[in-house]
Amino acid sequence: MIIGLAACECIIYDAHSLKEKRAVLLRILTRLKQKFNISASEVDFQDVWQRTKIAIVAVSSSKVTTEHELQNALAFIDSFPEIERTITDIEWL
Repeated sequence: MIIGLAACECIIYDAHSLKEKRAVLLRILTRLKQKFNISASEVDFQDVWQRTKIAIVAVSSSKVTTEHELQNALAFIDSFPEIERTITDIEWL
Protein backbone atom coordinates (compact mmCIF):
# COMPACT_ATOMS: atom_id res chain seq x y z
CA MET A 1 0.00 0.00 0.00
CA ILE A 2 1.34 3.42 -1.02
CA ILE A 3 0.06 6.73 0.33
CA GLY A 4 0.89 9.88 -1.60
CA LEU A 5 0.47 13.38 -0.20
CA ALA A 6 0.66 16.47 -2.38
CA ALA A 7 0.59 19.78 -0.53
CA CYS A 8 0.34 22.82 -2.76
CA GLU A 9 0.30 26.49 -1.90
CA CYS A 10 -1.91 28.58 -4.16
CA ILE A 11 -2.79 32.20 -4.79
CA ILE A 12 -6.34 33.33 -5.57
CA TYR A 13 -5.77 36.78 -7.07
CA ASP A 14 -9.41 37.84 -7.46
CA ALA A 15 -10.49 37.03 -3.90
CA HIS A 16 -11.19 40.23 -1.99
CA SER A 17 -12.75 38.57 1.04
CA LEU A 18 -12.73 35.24 2.83
CA LYS A 19 -16.20 34.59 1.41
CA GLU A 20 -14.93 34.92 -2.18
CA LYS A 21 -11.91 32.76 -1.42
CA ARG A 22 -14.04 30.02 0.15
CA ALA A 23 -16.41 30.03 -2.83
CA VAL A 24 -13.50 29.37 -5.21
CA LEU A 25 -12.02 26.71 -2.92
CA LEU A 26 -15.33 24.95 -2.39
CA ARG A 27 -15.87 24.68 -6.15
CA ILE A 28 -12.35 23.32 -6.75
CA LEU A 29 -12.30 20.89 -3.81
CA THR A 30 -15.77 19.53 -4.61
CA ARG A 31 -14.85 18.86 -8.23
CA LEU A 32 -11.51 17.29 -7.25
CA LYS A 33 -13.26 14.83 -4.95
CA GLN A 34 -15.90 14.00 -7.58
CA LYS A 35 -13.47 13.51 -10.44
CA PHE A 36 -10.55 11.71 -8.76
CA ASN A 37 -10.07 8.95 -6.20
CA ILE A 38 -8.51 11.32 -3.66
CA SER A 39 -9.17 13.22 -0.48
CA ALA A 40 -8.55 16.99 -0.48
CA SER A 41 -8.78 19.81 2.02
CA GLU A 42 -7.51 23.30 2.79
CA VAL A 43 -4.83 22.84 5.47
CA ASP A 44 -3.28 26.30 5.94
CA PHE A 45 -3.90 30.03 5.48
CA GLN A 46 -7.60 29.69 6.34
CA ASP A 47 -7.80 33.32 7.49
CA VAL A 48 -5.89 34.87 4.56
CA TRP A 49 -7.88 36.19 1.60
CA GLN A 50 -5.70 35.40 -1.39
CA ARG A 51 -3.57 32.51 -0.21
CA THR A 52 -4.28 28.87 0.55
CA LYS A 53 -2.63 25.52 1.00
CA ILE A 54 -4.41 22.44 -0.30
CA ALA A 55 -3.49 18.89 0.71
CA ILE A 56 -4.38 16.03 -1.62
CA VAL A 57 -4.01 12.41 -0.52
CA ALA A 58 -4.25 9.31 -2.69
CA VAL A 59 -3.92 5.67 -1.63
CA SER A 60 -3.41 2.66 -3.88
CA SER A 61 -1.48 -0.57 -4.17
CA SER A 62 1.27 0.86 -6.41
CA LYS A 63 3.34 4.04 -6.44
CA VAL A 64 2.72 4.52 -10.18
CA THR A 65 -1.06 4.56 -9.73
CA THR A 66 -0.86 6.88 -6.73
CA GLU A 67 1.49 9.28 -8.51
CA HIS A 68 -0.72 9.28 -11.61
CA GLU A 69 -3.78 10.18 -9.53
CA LEU A 70 -1.93 13.00 -7.72
CA GLN A 71 -0.52 14.43 -10.97
CA ASN A 72 -3.96 14.40 -12.58
CA ALA A 73 -5.44 16.18 -9.56
CA LEU A 74 -2.69 18.83 -9.64
CA ALA A 75 -3.20 19.36 -13.38
CA PHE A 76 -6.92 19.76 -12.69
CA ILE A 77 -6.19 22.51 -10.14
CA ASP A 78 -4.00 24.20 -12.77
CA SER A 79 -6.95 24.22 -15.19
CA PHE A 80 -8.82 26.77 -13.06
CA PRO A 81 -7.92 30.31 -14.18
CA GLU A 82 -8.82 31.88 -10.82
CA ILE A 83 -6.14 30.00 -8.86
CA GLU A 84 -2.38 29.74 -9.34
CA ARG A 85 -0.40 26.87 -7.83
CA THR A 86 2.99 28.09 -6.55
CA ILE A 87 4.82 25.61 -4.28
CA THR A 88 4.05 21.91 -4.41
CA ASP A 89 5.58 19.23 -2.18
CA ILE A 90 4.93 15.52 -2.68
CA GLU A 91 5.57 12.96 0.07
CA TRP A 92 5.33 9.18 0.05
CA LEU A 93 4.21 7.28 3.13
